[in-house]
Amino acid sequence: MGTFDLQTESLSQFTPAMRQFVEIKRRYPEQLVLFRMGDFYETFFDDAAKANRLIGITLTKRGKMPDGTPIPMAGIPMVSLDQYVARLVKMGESVVIAEQQGVPGKGPTMERKISRIITPGTLTETALLPEKSDSVLLAVAAPKRRRKGDAGYGFVWLTLSSGDFRAENVSAEQFESELARIAPSEILVPEHLKQTLRDTHPELVLTSMPDWHFDAAHGEENLKKVFGLDNLDAWEIEGFPLVLEAANALLDYTAETQVDALPFIRPLKLVTENEFIVIDPASRRNLEISDTVRRDAGELTLFSVLDGCRSAMGSRELKRWLNQPLRGADAARARHDAIERLVTDTDDRARLSEALNALPDIERIASRIALGSVRPRELASLRDALPAVRALGAVFADSPAALFADLCRALAVPETVATLLREALLEEPAVQLRDGDVIASGFNEELKTLRDLRDNTGQFLLDLEARERQATGLSTLRVEFNKVHGFYIEVSKAQSKDVPLHYHRRQTLKNTERYITPELKSYEDKALSAKERSSALERELYLEVVKRLQPEVERLMAAASALSQFDALLSLAEHAIEYRWVKPRLTGRTGLSIAGGRHPVVETAIENYVPNDCRLDENRRMLVITGPNMGGKSTYMRSVALIVLLAWAGSFVPAASAEIGPVDRIHTRIGASDDLARGRSTFMVEMTEAATILHQATDRSLVLMDEIGRGTSTYDGLSLAAAIAQSLVEDARAYTLFATHYFELTKFAEELRGVANVHVAATQAKSRVVFLHEITEGPANRSYGIAVAQLAGVPPKVVRRAREVLRDLEAGKMPGMQPSLFDLPHDPLLDAPAADDFGDDAFEEKAPGVSPEDLRPFLDRVEALCATDLDSLTPRAALELLYGTLPALKTALEETEARFEASEKSNASDA
Repeated sequence: MGTFDLQTESLSQFTPAMRQFVEIKRRYPEQLVLFRMGDFYETFFDDAAKANRLIGITLTKRGKMPDGTPIPMAGIPMVSLDQYVARLVKMGESVVIAEQQGVPGKGPTMERKISRIITPGTLTETALLPEKSDSVLLAVAAPKRRRKGDAGYGFVWLTLSSGDFRAENVSAEQFESELARIAPSEILVPEHLKQTLRDTHPELVLTSMPDWHFDAAHGEENLKKVFGLDNLDAWEIEGFPLVLEAANALLDYTAETQVDALPFIRPLKLVTENEFIVIDPASRRNLEISDTVRRDAGELTLFSVLDGCRSAMGSRELKRWLNQPLRGADAARARHDAIERLVTDTDDRARLSEALNALPDIERIASRIALGSVRPRELASLRDALPAVRALGAVFADSPAALFADLCRALAVPETVATLLREALLEEPAVQLRDGDVIASGFNEELKTLRDLRDNTGQFLLDLEARERQATGLSTLRVEFNKVHGFYIEVSKAQSKDVPLHYHRRQTLKNTERYITPELKSYEDKALSAKERSSALERELYLEVVKRLQPEVERLMAAASALSQFDALLSLAEHAIEYRWVKPRLTGRTGLSIAGGRHPVVETAIENYVPNDCRLDENRRMLVITGPNMGGKSTYMRSVALIVLLAWAGSFVPAASAEIGPVDRIHTRIGASDDLARGRSTFMVEMTEAATILHQATDRSLVLMDEIGRGTSTYDGLSLAAAIAQSLVEDARAYTLFATHYFELTKFAEELRGVANVHVAATQAKSRVVFLHEITEGPANRSYGIAVAQLAGVPPKVVRRAREVLRDLEAGKMPGMQPSLFDLPHDPLLDAPAADDFGDDAFEEKAPGVSPEDLRPFLDRVEALCATDLDSLTPRAALELLYGTLPALKTALEETEARFEASEKSNASDA
């Protein structure tokens, strides 16, 4: 488009329709505007080129710009709108829909009005939303200038499809883990924060808003206005200004994107740090809770294995449970008791299964009722489901499981809702309201009359013809209709002289005359407009029905929440039965004791899984796990973490028995890969994750460390692994599973209190390793690395050479070998004085005749080099520093050596 700017060009240069588009585009410069023109949604200028690039729709042109350049145009057929919008939103785009107002051809210019703004975080349309995932809109507030003692960040998030509205005051340390737990589809940020987040999280969909939207005072007033409150004391958020700032931005954005519709929003709930077990982003990836490490949709995850839910809302609830394990034992135990009831009572399980089988997604239907965008078929499915919902509530109202009794109270949807839907809707309504035939004829007398006119014209004409023939005695009389002349009575020329006086001639043909009567004219007026009038009336009646349902949305949402929990519990119970899972015991004592534990995903994929035990307590806080690659160390560690997660999520667990104490965090460092987008190597990623764990782990955290220190030299890696392990035991005192190939670390069991050795058993037969996948007490006696390489297909020549090198290493014959970390020989450098001890006496004692001033040129150069911030240097500056420093260091060193030699000669002559 060259230098053409829509924001500054005069509107007078455009046609009326294009002027409307430009006005809308000026209001929404960052969004893609789709402009209804007949049967297409068109877009122009840069938006057209963007749409062509993103979704491949044909790029054409319409009219010209003021400079004579053709205006780019691209269009989407009206019937395909949802399909294309879904693709755009999935790419992180926001779309503005401008609809036509009025009837085409009437009036000088067709008016258009924004009907909706669709963004990744504000999806409510069934066709656009992922069936088993929520679309979450998150607002993040932060102070412009960080000062010591700042409260961190204000998080407020809303799931429009369920009305779930939550807030949290988040510290800087919590930021990443809370962001991963909430998993927002779109994040609203103040302008001053956008670039920082974009640099650190390029994968996020960020929408910046002017800083004035993030206003605490307006946030308080906005919340009180939306919820009709005098104060916010009950919500306990007035002491969190950043939360109020984020709430104001989120409510402003929601009001703008939903245009005239008011979504259903639950009262704001303040989330505290103690509500959920913290799982950092790396641990979520490593444990593959609901996404695989490779993001491959075909790979199994914990969620995909457990998801046997009958409804999509049940699947979403189950996913939330797994991604947000609880810290409160009472809520988790209530779920355990409910699952136990279903596992042991076949009849309850069968009744619940039958009731849930035919349920629609009531949660999303209710949200669309609140927005006024619900479709007729969705209301019909709700109508058909409500009797089963009420029956389910009656069946489980007296259940011994306390959770079931609580849930049943929410299932009491008022009978008036079902009655209204039965009376108002046809048995099989049309898919879209615009298709007609949605409202039952008996619901409104006028609609019934109009439908009779629309549908029974043929019979009316036959009846009228019979009556007129009998009344006039004209044998050639016929009553007809055509699109040009409408309704008429036709009589032959011969009998036309006998027609009654109230017949008015309409048309004369060669052999016939055509007439119209007052009765026929009246019917014609009604019949010809009946279809249009019935469609308009039906629309009014439908919107009235939706309006009458809106006060019941909260009750419908409560019922949907209860049903989704029933569904999730049934799915967990059925899986527990099939795979012999057991009810865990949650205790107040720290630690865990698992007998016969299994990996919940791996056990579904292999025939013979070898179960293993794990015990961690006050005197056994770290297990150092050794053994061969492919022996099952990582699977064992993950199985322990997933059993803990499942237990606190309220599920049964894959084990013979499990007793699990309080857990505040689950940290894992398992596997790593380069993060090329951020310029980080495998080792850098590994150390970053390790640093996060060391900073955040507590004495109630479960930590999994797998092969830490692999990405650098052997002794660097070994040293780091040893220091990290020691810190986890002595400083954090976390419950840790520490898998390693550094056999030297097994000595920690002798040197540090709370450390024990276990290993993965394996044996070697006929030069081949056999993995037993069994965890046994004590350290491994060898690593079997070369045998594993042989299994992997490494050429025999390479394997033989590796064995030779191994023998030399074990015999200490390799030149340049470094000593063992735990058996270091005496190093005189370790006895050298520290820099602070370089006093006059020290130099006189170590090197008679040499004063500190003799070393000053050398020391000055070293100190200058150490004070340089190497990370801030450009490559050229680093090179110049190197070239400038090395010769000076060499000269200073040579001068120092010369002084030493002179001093030694002087000492010798004196002797």
